[in-house]
Amino acid sequence: MSIKALIFDVDGTIADTEETHRQAFNAAFLEHGLGWEWGRGEYAELLRTSGGKERLAVYIESIAATPQEKTRLKGMVQLIHASKTRVYGELIADGRAPLRPGVARLIGEARAAGLRLGIASTTTSANVSALIGAQFGAEAWNWFEALACGDVVSQKKPAPDIYVRVLGMLRLPAQACVAFEDSVNGLKSAKAAGLYTVITPTQWSAGQDFRGADVVLPGLGDADAPLAGANAKLTGGPYLTLERLQQLHAATLRPAAA
Repeated sequence: MSIKALIFDVDGTIADTEETHRQAFNAAFLEHGLGWEWGRGEYAELLRTSGGKERLAVYIESIAATPQEKTRLKGMVQLIHASKTRVYGELIADGRAPLRPGVARLIGEARAAGLRLGIASTTTSANVSALIGAQFGAEAWNWFEALACGDVVSQKKPAPDIYVRVLGMLRLPAQACVAFEDSVNGLKSAKAAGLYTVITPTQWSAGQDFRGADVVLPGLGDADAPLAGANAKLTGGPYLTLERLQQLHAATLRPAAA
């Protein structure tokens, strides 16, 4: 079965946005008079929890505070997160999170070949809209036929819910689609939904366990950011093309069909 659709995670996969998210969280903490500041190491640990509001709740539970104070702070999560989302949108509009190498190229190849596109992200639709609009232009919103964000499913990644929803929107079987992720939670979510999964870790997820992924690359590669060595051998060149992806995908399906 040939590939009919590509489904992308957003944060870390389409663009390395996590530093921008961290800065936006810290700005929101200042805005609400909270004495918190998430450093890079601390934020990397917090990223093990999918979803910004969930991340805030986990952090609040970890701090030294009375049960009453924790309850009060948890009651502020929606307000803090709304401020963070606003700041994040402002930073993204300012060009703070460029696309990862190869993303625009592969999406262009997919569109030219008539493949369908989807997004499966645990971030909010506002964050996705801000990034897609800033990097591709307002019209690009129409490129993605299926969009599922963290606020439309009951269980976020690593649960498969978000991918199951996207597959339902596309009306395609998992075997006809490829997922692109950057984290172990994303990998578990996509594989639980039965998807062929390409992992491109970032600095935030490089140490995670990606056993079970179909392809792991430092990036998709591009003319000005070519893959080398074993990665170039895997992809058959300096970047992962749609044609090579079709070949790799087909190779995994042959044993099951035999």
